Amino acid sequence: MTGAGCSGDVRIEAYPGVADPDKISSLARMKALATAVLVAVAVLLVLARSQGWNWIGAFAEAALIGALADWFAVVALFRHPLGLPIPHTAILPRSKARLADNLAAFIRDRFLDTGSLVARLRAAAPADRLAAWLRQPANADLLAGRLVVVFAESVDFMDDPRVRRLFLHALRRRAGSLDMADGIGRLLDAMTEHGRHQALLDEGLRRLYAWLDEPGVRQGFAGMIVDVAGREYPKVVATLGLVGINPVELGERVSAGIIAGVHGLLQEIAQDPAHPRRQAFDALVADYIGRLAEDAGFRARVDQAKRDFLAHPAVGIYLRELWEDLRAWMSRDMQRPDSRLRRQLASAAMALGASLSENTALRESFNEHLERTVESLAPELRDSLAGHIAATVKAWNDEDLVREIEVSVGRDLQFIRLNGTFVGGLIGVGLYALNHLPV
Repeated sequence: MTGAGCSGDVRIEAYPGVADPDKISSLARMKALATAVLVAVAVLLVLARSQGWNWIGAFAEAALIGALADWFAVVALFRHPLGLPIPHTAILPRSKARLADNLAAFIRDRFLDTGSLVARLRAAAPADRLAAWLRQPANADLLAGRLVVVFAESVDFMDDPRVRRLFLHALRRRAGSLDMADGIGRLLDAMTEHGRHQALLDEGLRRLYAWLDEPGVRQGFAGMIVDVAGREYPKVVATLGLVGINPVELGERVSAGIIAGVHGLLQEIAQDPAHPRRQAFDALVADYIGRLAEDAGFRARVDQAKRDFLAHPAVGIYLRELWEDLRAWMSRDMQRPDSRLRRQLASAAMALGASLSENTALRESFNEHLERTVESLAPELRDSLAGHIAATVKAWNDEDLVREIEVSVGRDLQFIRLNGTFVGGLIGVGLYALNHLPV
């Protein structure tokens, strides 16, 4: 059963009202017992009056009054006694809205206040528990398995052509909105702040030196020298042959000389922090940073180059092919029992657990960030949850609400009827004794 929504198609699901059959049977038995006791004391009263059993009659009369009063009170909680619209009866249905608001406020204020949530979170030491849990290989593998399932579902979702087009469009639009000139300028500025660009230059020099040392590079340079000389200076090459000089060997010697010269220059630059080439590199980077920050024309050219790059059809084709390759690899890998992705995720989870276990500062930082997150989200969460509870209870059908509460606590209420019957009878006997026994 559904309750009415706020507006339009928005609806709040009402409580289905499916009570436990065992509880229903138990309540029915207790109701029958309490009613049978009421009828029994009524019969006893009639019999006592007809036989002149004064003491028993006093008991039965007071017991009957207590039984009827408690029956009325119990029934009045849930519905109108005998169907009569007596004031202040059917209390629960009439007070459903107030009950919903009070219940929501009680849960919000007693269980969801920010201080209590943070205190419980702090006492739980989540970083320690997470570390201990992740360090167990079975738990790490379990987490990795769950993440693989999420990835697989995400891949299936992204495989939809409409989603893929939307994703690529959003990616290109986002990239198009980036200020490349400003970003590059900030990056270069950060690199030059502590001389990091010189370290980058050193790495470039080392890689260039190693590349020039490769045999294939020397042979490639030699071949290029011979080919260029043959095209541009054929007569000179022919003359070399006449005088007994092999052009190929000459090309190799020239190539070796060029490479040796470059090697020497690279070593000089690498060993001398004040080398003019380093200073020229500093000036070049500084000039580039300045132009990126102040030269509007240069910034515009950088931005136009970015737009031209993104608009080129080959970029879109490349991105689609890259995504297809990635998706295909992930699909194949996740279907394998020895999935590399799953192994990497499990390894990362265990590494995180080990780091949390061994690093006190990391655990403290994790707990502090989690507490701050709870502090920032708790007020909104508690109000939203309270509103949800109140709205849900208000949407319940009256009959379902009454039935569920009655099934839950009705058995205890029937004991109240029984207790009222017997206590009333005892009070009746006591009052009769006070009135008739000699003082």
